[in-house]
This record gives sequence, structure tokens and C-alpha cells, in this order.
Amino acid sequence: MKVPVFFLFFLVLALDGGTDALAQTKDQCLTCHGEPSLSMEKKGRTIPLFVDAASFKKSAHSDMECVTCHEGFNPDDIPHAKKIKPVDCLSCHDGEKLARYKESIHGIKRGSGKPAAACVDCHSMHAVRKLSDMGPTARKELGVEICARCHADVKKKFMASNHGVALETGVKGAPTCIDCHGEHEVQSPSTEGASTSHKKVAAMCESCHLDNPDVRAKVGPQTGFVSSYEKSVHGQAVRRGSDVAATCIDCHGSHEMRKGSDPSSKVTKKHIAATCGRCHNDIEEQYKYSIHGKAIAAGVTASATCTDCHGEHNILSPKDERSPVSAKNISVKVCSPCHASVKLTEKFGLASDRFQSFADSYHGLAGEAGSVQVANCASCHGVHDIKPSNDSTSRIHPKNLVRTCGTCHPGANENFTKGSVHVIATSGQDELLYVVATGYIVLIVITIGGMFFHNLLDFIKKSKRQLMLRRGLIKHHQVGQRLYLRMSLSERTQHGLLLVSFTTLVLTGFALKFPDAWWVAPIRDISPVMFELRGILHRVAGVVMVVASLYHVYYIFFVPRGKQLLRDMLPERSDVSEVVGMLKYNLGISTNKPAFGRFSYIEKAEYWALIWGTIVMAATGFVLWFDNTFIGLLTKLGWDVARTIHYYEAWLATLAIIVWHFYFVIFNPDTYPLNLAFWKGTLTEEEMLEEHPRELDQLRQQELAEMKSEAGLDEEKVAKEVLKGKQQG
Repeated sequence: MKVPVFFLFFLVLALDGGTDALAQTKDQCLTCHGEPSLSMEKKGRTIPLFVDAASFKKSAHSDMECVTCHEGFNPDDIPHAKKIKPVDCLSCHDGEKLARYKESIHGIKRGSGKPAAACVDCHSMHAVRKLSDMGPTARKELGVEICARCHADVKKKFMASNHGVALETGVKGAPTCIDCHGEHEVQSPSTEGASTSHKKVAAMCESCHLDNPDVRAKVGPQTGFVSSYEKSVHGQAVRRGSDVAATCIDCHGSHEMRKGSDPSSKVTKKHIAATCGRCHNDIEEQYKYSIHGKAIAAGVTASATCTDCHGEHNILSPKDERSPVSAKNISVKVCSPCHASVKLTEKFGLASDRFQSFADSYHGLAGEAGSVQVANCASCHGVHDIKPSNDSTSRIHPKNLVRTCGTCHPGANENFTKGSVHVIATSGQDELLYVVATGYIVLIVITIGGMFFHNLLDFIKKSKRQLMLRRGLIKHHQVGQRLYLRMSLSERTQHGLLLVSFTTLVLTGFALKFPDAWWVAPIRDISPVMFELRGILHRVAGVVMVVASLYHVYYIFFVPRGKQLLRDMLPERSDVSEVVGMLKYNLGISTNKPAFGRFSYIEKAEYWALIWGTIVMAATGFVLWFDNTFIGLLTKLGWDVARTIHYYEAWLATLAIIVWHFYFVIFNPDTYPLNLAFWKGTLTEEEMLEEHPRELDQLRQQELAEMKSEAGLDEEKVAKEVLKGKQQG
């Protein structure tokens, strides 16, 4: 039953004993307004006038009188005034908060002349809570409840989010509405400068995930992982003023944010492509029909999605060389972790050697060495549209391979497709390559092993002899100081060209094969140009060696000294006996050291190996240099055979020079530290006696014969003069 207002008024007067009504206390006001049924009718609406005394006593305004806020009327009048003046909270609460509120989305007055949300909409009327009396969690929960009065739908989403669950369970540092939107300064996200605006939302999220130690202790990713967004292609675009580049809430959501481990999260593996596709729709369409996209849709979470390749917060442009999807890095940093993984390849029945075979190929080696133009995995397989080779729309389907190869190799024909693409010569995947590679490995082991064993015996024997000479155990032969011609100027020039070109070829060739070697990496890292320079030097050195070799052919066939050199280099039966004799001597079986002529089996073996190696390396190098032409002629398999031969022949030649040639001209105890014939062109008589005694004897006999011949001519001339004198007498 409603209580008449005028009845309560007279009751107050009677109880008050005539006290001045204009100075009435809150207790006097509550005498009437404390009645729950107190109300009034206005314009057909029932307006409650009840004030809960108990709630008011607990409020922040409990020590204030009612007339402090409610003013501009005479309490004696019933009703008090025809039009009650609205309570003006700002008459007390002025200053910074007032200024922020007036500029906020809530404080701006609408067409009705009223703000969207007045003070009482959030703080209530007479039950204004004292936040200082509440704990942190209670204050946060109160904030959510207050906002929910108008934003119930948003609250429902928020409380289901990880933020809401954390808040509800009392996790320290869990955010609430005001942590993101503010209190009195709430702005629309579309307002420039708002904490939730496109430009500032990342900073808002980082204020907790980076700056709040309580949050950092709970959240898994390290601070560097979160802050890397600022340097990402998205963060940089936002900084430059882009209003479409992705920020935190574009990927994670705003009020509905959930962890990536939650199946309903926007950033869970199954949904990440759709999340990215909101901005990159055309790419999402390509990915959807790729082998990776289909696998994800089928629930295979081990398959790759956007973030597996591009990264998460630290996404960089493919043109940025730091990006995992840059031309330089994509094969090693993106494709390799999955396709070289034993766990994944075994689980899904994939070939585990795909990356290794690519890394060993020219494409892989050139890319590792710094080339950004050479083909990588994406060049052939595609980027977002990767499909298996049995898919007719795949770039690597047999009928599409010529076109795929032709993107880098103009004029590619069917021969480009004949031969395995991913092949390791020693794996047995291709029988011909396996035979070539295995044959060379056996040849290298036997040849270089034999050389090493031979030289080891020679070194021990000669070292013992040198020690005995030093200790006076054997006599040192006294020889003359004459010098004998070993290499003419022409021969030294040829040797010099060979020395420089061969060394350059070895260094620049193995620099391609082993780009991460300790002696290659510092040079490679100087500049990307170093890879191109390496290629130029390698080819120039190859041309120099071929030209020097062609001149040598002319020299041995058309120049008298060259003709004699060739005759002296021809193998003879005596060479075999010299090998056997030298082994017996070095093993101590015989005390007689074979006497060598101008060229022993040592020089002959090296010379003819050099001739053979030069022909092989020049021929295969030419095939590798003009790859487009020769793949088209010889097929991809034929080109691979040439490449395999070129590689192993390079090892054979290099090791032979180190083990055989370097020993005899540098480390040989009778020669150390260096045989200077390549520089001066001569050998001392002692060197000739030790290394080429038979040739020394021949030279001495030749000189003696010449001297006798000259002496005979002189005697004949004297005899003629004597005879002539007698005749005249």
C-alpha cells in the first residue's frame, strides 16, 4: 500500500518538534524516504522515492547530509518542487577526472541533452561503494558488474575468455574492463588517442604482458616474444599510420580472447589460417586447397599453418633478409624443421632426405653461400599453394615440371625432367650416380692411401738418414756448386699459371660446397656480392687453366725442349722396377736406392694424373657452367653425373697435390723447406745427385763427350797446321 506523501510530511513535523525544515538532517529525510513503498506518479510513470538506509550508511557518502547533493527546493513543499534539480556530482568531483569524463564517450551529451552514461549509472545513487574498502579482486569484479548494466552481451563474452576466467578465479593481475578502457576517460576505439584505438591497442596489451610482473610470471611466452610485435611488419605498419594492419585484438580477439591451446581460440592451429585470412583472403583461399591446408582441416595439427612459416608476433616482410620466409632462409628455417624431422617423416611416411638432398644440390649450396636469386623450396613447390606431385594442379606434377623449371631456366625442355630432383649420389636412389660416386670414393681411398703410405716410408727413411748425417754417423758427399737447369722460363710460367689457377679453383670450388666452413663464412658474410665474386673467380681460373693446358699441348708437340719433356715423361718398364726398388729400400729390405733419371715414377705419375684430371675437370666444368644447354642435351641425370664426377675429381686432385706433390717439393726431408726449382728454374748439384743421379751422370757424360769433341777438333787443326808448314819448308 502506498503511503501518501503529505501524511509522512506531517508526521515528520510532529516528530521533529518544529525544527527548521530547511536544515533537516538525513535521518529526517529517511523518515519518509526510508519507506520502501514511497513513490510518486509523474507523466503516467511510477517513480520510486525509496532510499535504502542500510546501503546508504555503507556508502562513500554516509557522512553527508541529503541536502548536500539535493538542493534548490523547500522540503516543506509537497512535492518539494515542481521540477527537481538534478544532482550535480561535478559540484564536488571536479578536476582531472571531471575533465576526462566530459571528453569520454560516456560524458558527451547526446541529442536529448543527457550524457550516454551519468555518474549514477556506474556509481549508483545512494549506494556509492567505497573502493578503498574492497580488495583488488573485488574491485575488478565490481567494475565488470557495473559495465554489464549496459554491456551485458560483452560481459558474457568477457567472462568466457581467459581474462574473465582468470578474474573469476582470483588470478593476480587478471584484467577487467577498466584496465583496458579506463575509468572516466573511456573512449570509442575509433577515437584517435583512445587506449583501445588501433594505434594504441598493442601498447595497452603490453602494459600488462610486458610491464606487469604478476602477468609476466603467469604468461608463458617471454617478454622478448611479446615485444617483437613492435618490430614486425604489422607493428611497423601501425606505427606508420596504417589503420588496417593487424594488432593484438585482430588476431587474439578483444573481449573473447582465448589462449592458442583452447580449441575455440582464434589463434589455435585449426583457426589461425582463417584469422589471417580476414586480411589476407586471397592467400587463405590458396592455402585452403594446399596439402598443408587440407591436412589442418582434417585435424593433422602437425601440418604447417601461417605462423609455423611466418612467425607469430615477429612476422617480417619476405623481402627482409631476417625473415624466415626470405629467399635466403625459407629452405633452412621454414621447410627443413619439418621435412628433415625424423619424428615427423616417420609418423607421416615422408622421405626424410628431401632437405639434405636439396642442401647438397647447387640450388641449396648457392643459397647457403648467399645467393638470393637461386631457386629455393618455394621456387619449385610454391608458397601458399603447395600440393603433392600427384596433384595435376601442382607445380611439380610431371606435366608441369618443364614450365616450373622454365621460370629460372629459359628454354627448358623434357630432358630437364629426366632424372631425380631430390637425389643424393651415395644413397643408391639412382644406380648410375651411386656407381660413379662409390667408384670415386674407392679410387680416392686407394690412391691417396697408397700415396700416404709410400710417402710415410720415404719420410721415415730420409729422416733417419738426415739424423745420421747430422751426428756424423755417415759421411756427407762433397759435391760441386754447379747449378743445373730443371725448368725453363716457359715451363716455370706454365707452372705458375697452373699453381694460381688450381689454387683459386680449389678455394672457390670448395667454398661453394662448404659455405659454412670456418674459412668461408667470414668471407661470405662480408657482402652478398661475395657469392657472385666467387663464381666469377672460379670461372676465370678455369679458363686460365684451360688456356695454360692448351699452350702446354702446343709446347710438348712443337717446341724442341717440350718434345724432349714429353719423351722423358712417357712411362717405361723401368718405372715399375723403380717403384719396387724404392719400396724395398724404404722398408730396409735393400740397401740400394734406385737411381732416377730426369723424371722418376713420382713425377710421371703426377704428370699424367694432372693431364687426366685437367681433361675431366675442364669437360665437366664446362657442362656445369652452361647448365641450361647441357641439361637440355644430356638430361638432368646426365648433368648430375657430370657434377658428381667434378666434385669427386676435385677431391682426388686436391688430396693428391697435398699428399704427393707438396710432400716431394716441401716436406721431403731432403728438400725442406722448399724446392726452389719452380722459382729459379735450377737444382744444385747436391739435389741432382740425391734426386736425379742417373740424369746427372748423363749430363756429365754429355759434357765430357762435348769436351772431347772440342779437344779432338783442336788437335786436328794443329796437325793440319804442322803438315802445312812442313810442306812449305
